[in-house]
Amino acid sequence: MTTYTALPIPPSVLKELRSADDAGRRMVPVTDEEGGAPLRCCLRRAAPGERVALVSYAPLRRWAARTGAEPGAYDEQGPVFIHAEECAGPQPGGHPFANAHRTVRRYSAEGHILGGELVAAPDDDAFRNAFDDPSVALVHVRAVEYGCFLYEVRRPGA
Repeated sequence: MTTYTALPIPPSVLKELRSADDAGRRMVPVTDEEGGAPLRCCLRRAAPGERVALVSYAPLRRWAARTGAEPGAYDEQGPVFIHAEECAGPQPGGHPFANAHRTVRRYSAEGHILGGELVAAPDDDAFRNAFDDPSVALVHVRAVEYGCFLYEVRRPGA
């Protein structure tokens, strides 16, 4: 049985985003007084009082740069929360942000959207269903209400 791994934004990319985000803007740290911001660096919600930043991130563009894909019009950037300072990253196992409906968006090796599925919560069954299609190279889990990128899952062995 295959277990699918939720991938946070890599530490090297986080370092870049803390300097200038994918829209070219400098990071502006804030204190999340109430907590709850979904952090893409460690795949958990911020605790009250943590320093965070809302930055623009282009996950498909960065994946395409590593793989040689040409996403064309599917290249998009959007807002994500990260810790304002380096953090320890995610705890292993499980599927983060599974407390609400999510979209599992499928992408080809060329970086084109192949479709998506609304799921009650992201789990191994949702990822198995996506990767049953051999043309799916990776998936993005996104929030339904705003469409924001939460994390990436790659085809096992890729």
